[in-house]
Amino acid sequence: MRLRYSGHFMRRYEKAPASVRKAFDKRAGFLLENLRHPSLRAKKYDESRGVWQARVNRDWRFYFSIVDDVYHLHDIVPHP
Repeated sequence: MRLRYSGHFMRRYEKAPASVRKAFDKRAGFLLENLRHPSLRAKKYDESRGVWQARVNRDWRFYFSIVDDVYHLHDIVPHP
């Protein structure tokens, strides 16, 4: 599996606090190893569009889709 970052994702990532970026980088490694890694808590967010949600930390989430062997990262946002 590979990661592909959208421009929108990268703009949000760059604006996120350093601690969130560091936590995401760690979670991205987990995602590449195992979609079902417990700390990701990955789940289908929008079944019709094939969008998944996973946890960065307690307060942030990231959204992605899976096409063939690529995780397409769409967004990273604070979780309400």
